[in-house]
Amino acid sequence: MDKIFSSYLKFESPTRNKQSIIGDFIVLLYLIGILPILGVPFSLPFFLAAIIPAIMITLWGMVYIVDPYKNEKSYYLFLGVYGIVNTYVFFILVQKLLYVNIGASGPAAFIFSLLLFILLIFGMNWMNWKALYSGTYYKLQQKTKIPVGWAALSGVSYVLGQFILSLIYTDSGISILIIVCLSIISLYPAFLSINIHRYFFIKKNMDTVKQMFPEFGLPKDERYTKKKKKKKRNNNNKKNNLEL
Repeated sequence: MDKIFSSYLKFESPTRNKQSIIGDFIVLLYLIGILPILGVPFSLPFFLAAIIPAIMITLWGMVYIVDPYKNEKSYYLFLGVYGIVNTYVFFILVQKLLYVNIGASGPAAFIFSLLLFILLIFGMNWMNWKALYSGTYYKLQQKTKIPVGWAALSGVSYVLGQFILSLIYTDSGISILIIVCLSIISLYPAFLSINIHRYFFIKKNMDTVKQMFPEFGLPKDERYTKKKKKKKRNNNNKKNNLEL
């Protein structure tokens, strides 16, 4: 169990978390996700379906941009929800391409894409659970050779499913390429959804987290104060040892 804890509880610095949020918002959520939905021909229903959750997750994310240190624990819940929202925005973009740009009709394409979306999210989280409790994360960090073919199953299935769907509704190579590329990009935010489990794992084992990372979740000024006190204590110990 100690190996599981150490392999799963690898935290980036709050500053790095803040930078990641800003980068993901600008590049993935708005440039790749929202902006193409605004393209011609414009569709208000698809735009609203994407922009409303995008704005909501952006407002939530501002909490971690303003104070990433104090809100470090709940950041992982946010990151997981953000991953689902960003994947959903890509899903809406693909639907807009299929129904507005390509001219698909009927509910079949939407239902099939929705099933692929749900399976992708559940598949990523199943992969995370299996990797955690089978010791895969620990073995990866130890650079041990392990069979990870099952880890790519959900991602490959999603991309392949979207490729087949695009083949059914269009023979345009450019349209097929765009949908496949969006499907591949979707794997990253979908993978971020595993942080929902990580958040509850941290919350459940908070005592252990605090033992391993005493500064976790503390405000920035308290972290630096503790570091200074620890450094001063170490210097005093060294001085006493020299005098002896």
